[in-house]
Amino acid sequence: MTFWRRELIGVAVALLCAMAAGSGLMLVWGASPAQVWGIMLARSWGDLYGVGQVLFRATPLIFTGLSVALAFHAGLFNIGAEGQLFVGSFVTAIVGVHLNPEWPALVVVPTCLVAGALAAACLGAFAGVLRVRFGAHEVLTTILLNFIVQGLILWLGRFAFVEQTLHTREVVPLARLGSLGLAGSSASLAFGLALIAALAVAGLLWRTRAGFELRVIGHNAAAAQAGGIFVGRRQVWVLAVAGGLAGLTGAGTVLGYKGYYEYGVGSGAGFMGIAVALLARNHPLAVVASALVFATLLQGGLAANALVPKEIADVLLAIVILV
Repeated sequence: MTFWRRELIGVAVALLCAMAAGSGLMLVWGASPAQVWGIMLARSWGDLYGVGQVLFRATPLIFTGLSVALAFHAGLFNIGAEGQLFVGSFVTAIVGVHLNPEWPALVVVPTCLVAGALAAACLGAFAGVLRVRFGAHEVLTTILLNFIVQGLILWLGRFAFVEQTLHTREVVPLARLGSLGLAGSSASLAFGLALIAALAVAGLLWRTRAGFELRVIGHNAAAAQAGGIFVGRRQVWVLAVAGGLAGLTGAGTVLGYKGYYEYGVGSGAGFMGIAVALLARNHPLAVVASALVFATLLQGGLAANALVPKEIADVLLAIVILV
């Protein structure tokens, strides 16, 4: 049995187990599983608005899933995607607010995205330096940095937020990413950017020397060091790139959705990106499919809220990961 066939069977079994367990919970709640599943499917992939909302919910999960998956290939566990997406989104908005409104979109949009990605990359690189220089495990440092970043953004909000609110001013009009036009849904061109990011990460891992070195480090760091690979340098670098990927989340939440940064928007996507990467077995292209599965369950759970609690989607996702 080939590797990918075995992996696909494993994912299929996990989804079937989740559906079986979910159906049992629905029966306990007094709802018809067939009716609930029907509504979840119809409101997610049954109309253009539902499709758009699934793509919108999948966009940040693709970015954070790629962030976690890339670090995993180097043997690192990046739990800091949550804080990195906060930093990236915040800086994306701040830069977008202060740019010249007369500049063309081809300059404004990349400037916002690069600024947000670089800010988040610095946060990731900082965790990498702490590991390489002082031996501080990235699991601990990235978790702690998540809370530090949230507090820091709230403090900076005293100067950046609109008075008596938790959001910034709107970015200049040309910084906004266009809608996908799916029946008024929140889906934007940020989804296309997420797909490009997935292809880029796949190319990095399997078509470049840097990607080869990352995978060697992930398999055996000591052997990589003996083979002439600068392990510490690569670890800092990969955590920086992983942070930058998470920072691109601002493309969807700021430039494609709100038009400004609002504290708390996108919260949870960083942690859910861990589950997305695990289900995808850390393959960048499979991260896209995994994110769509998670987004479908989230959107479907919200749509079926009249029959069962929307938290049932969280239970289903947990069962998928456990199986």
